[in-house]
Amino acid sequence: MTGRHRPPAVVALGGGHGLAAALRALRHVTPELTAVVTVADSGGSSGRLRDEFACLPPGDLRMALAALSGHDEWGVTWREVLQHRLGGDGPLAGHPLGNLLIVGLWEMWAGDPALGLDFVGKLVGAHGRVLPMSTVPLDVEADITREVDGQPWRTSIRGQHKVATAPGHVDAVRLTPADPPACRAAVDAVAAADWVNLGPGSWYTSVIPHLLIPELAEAIASPGVRRCVTLNLEDQAGETSGYSPSDHLEALAEYAPAGLRFDAVIADESQVAGRGDLAELETTAARLGARLLVRAVRHDLRPGTHDSLRLAAVYREVFSGGEPSAWR
Repeated sequence: MTGRHRPPAVVALGGGHGLAAALRALRHVTPELTAVVTVADSGGSSGRLRDEFACLPPGDLRMALAALSGHDEWGVTWREVLQHRLGGDGPLAGHPLGNLLIVGLWEMWAGDPALGLDFVGKLVGAHGRVLPMSTVPLDVEADITREVDGQPWRTSIRGQHKVATAPGHVDAVRLTPADPPACRAAVDAVAAADWVNLGPGSWYTSVIPHLLIPELAEAIASPGVRRCVTLNLEDQAGETSGYSPSDHLEALAEYAPAGLRFDAVIADESQVAGRGDLAELETTAARLGARLLVRAVRHDLRPGTHDSLRLAAVYREVFSGGEPSAWR
């Protein structure tokens, strides 16, 4: 449990831009921070490196490291190095330097992806640790129903990017291989955490996959771990088109271990203001055992993104049980 004079140990689960948004907020709240990142990306630079080197896709891991990098000149410089994409039209065009660095370290220290990530973390002065959710590259598969010529048509799609952008309704999602090995360090971090945060992010391809790895799901469901859900600011074209905030929460609960309760749900007030979505979300959150916090967390100038400081303030409220002075 979180002590009065100790900041909480927090594990953030997800991938891509959504996880990066959570990390940029959480770093203001606690130094005891671990990111556990999806490893199912199959497109772009990550997909090319994954195919060529039979390694974990590095892109989402790189983004998490960049989000946690130091704010001093050294950290900012190395963050820019990690994120810089090579130009031109040759075989290296489009690769972020950070992806190449991570894969090179993995090649040097074969068999221990966490070691290479820890080294890059030291290089950028990361305020926390970044770990993969599994030690093997994964694929996301989904059964999707969409309307074709006025009739429902069901198909199976494989690949994170394809699932995320496919039109239609996601009926079911799974991982290949079906029972993948979890990263041991990630499982240990979750089991030792005071709080685990899920979201925001691509719901079926970045958030829910953490619940599809048995060892990781078991750790998330541990009695001593409290669970916070950070809902997206809007539905995502293709993957969650037309989903209400309550629909997102219901989908997450569908893949959670049986009987799993959530402790807190964070939603932006613009998503539920003046609509029946608020009552629906209140009902769903209460049924899952969660305290609902509807707050202004959207960035004023970038409506599709979370404001780091606003979100940090809500995380502080969640982790302190509503008493911001309970720990420092």
